[in-house]
Amino acid sequence: MKSTLFGILVLITISGCASYTTPGGPAVISELASADINALMKKQPAASFPARIAVVRVQAPGYQSFERQGYGQGRYSVVLAREVESDDAFSRLASRDGVAGVGNLNRLLLPTRLDSVEALREAAARLRADILLLYTFDTSFRAGEQRLLPLNTVALGFLKNKTVTVTTTASAAMFDVRTEFLYGLAEATAQEDKRASVWGQASTVDDLRVSTERAAFGSLVEEIEKSWNGVVREHA
Repeated sequence: MKSTLFGILVLITISGCASYTTPGGPAVISELASADINALMKKQPAASFPARIAVVRVQAPGYQSFERQGYGQGRYSVVLAREVESDDAFSRLASRDGVAGVGNLNRLLLPTRLDSVEALREAAARLRADILLLYTFDTSFRAGEQRLLPLNTVALGFLKNKTVTVTTTASAAMFDVRTEFLYGLAEATAQEDKRASVWGQASTVDDLRVSTERAAFGSLVEEIEKSWNGVVREHA
C-alpha cells in the first residue's frame, strides 16, 4: 500500500512539472551508402553540369524535436518541414556556378521505408536531379556537468540555476543520383549556452536549440559552397 501511494505521488509530481524532451539524434550518413569497398571504388561520377541538386534533411529513426517529427520508418527518418534553414541559404546554393537549380524532396516522392541512400536517390531521380545533397544535425545538451542523451525528458526544475549548453554539428554529403558516387563532404559546429535562475517554459529551452542549429546550418552552407567549388573544378 505504501509503495502504491508513493508511486501515485511521484506521477502527480511529474505531471505537475513542466518538462523538456531533447531532440532525436543524427542520421549516420556513412552507414546509409554501400559498405562494399570494391563497389565503392567502382562508382564513377555521372552528373551533367550545370547540375540539378535535390536537398533533404535526414535524422535518426523516430526523430522528434519540440515542434518537428521525422517521416518514414527504417534506419533513418526524413525531416520535411524547414525549421532553422533559411530560404536565402538555398538561394545562395542555387546561384553557384555549375548549379542549374535546387529542389527539396517531399512526402509524395518518398517511400515509407527508409533503409539506404538508394531510396532518396530514387526520389531525387523523379525530380530529374543530378546530385543528392543530404544533411543532418547532431544536437547535444549539457546541463551543468551532466550530458543529456537524445529524446531524454527532463523536468525544467532540474535546469534551475544550471548553465545549459547546446552544441550542434551539422554534416552534409553530396551523392551522384545515378551512381551513388560521393562528390564531397561538409561539416560545421556551433555552440551556445545560457544560464537562467528559472527555466519556466520548454519553449525557452528549445529556443536555444533552434538558435544553435540555425548558426550551425549557416556555417554548413558556407562549407558546402567551398566543397561545391571543388566539385565543379574537378567534374564539370
